[in-house]
Amino acid sequence: MMTYEEYLDEVTTLMTERFDLSDDEAIKHVMRAQAADFFTLHDDVPAMRTQERAEQDAKAIYDMRNKSRGHAPVKLVKTGGKPRKA
Repeated sequence: MMTYEEYLDEVTTLMTERFDLSDDEAIKHVMRAQAADFFTLHDDVPAMRTQERAEQDAKAIYDMRNKSRGHAPVKLVKTGGKPRKA
């Protein structure tokens, strides 16, 4: 069984190998997932730190990597007094 740190490293490595991300990109996404408590149970329940689970988590993190951004902000321009969409 992997330690928590080994598990995070494995998920990061899988993301670089399977999804053609750079090391920096994969680390960024794993750190964001960690900050969002994605790995909380993995820390508490060592049995969750398996190779199979790392593969599932790498895909899940990759799939949700851009979902938190939502849509682009609306640009407003002033026209006499009231802003309107550009």
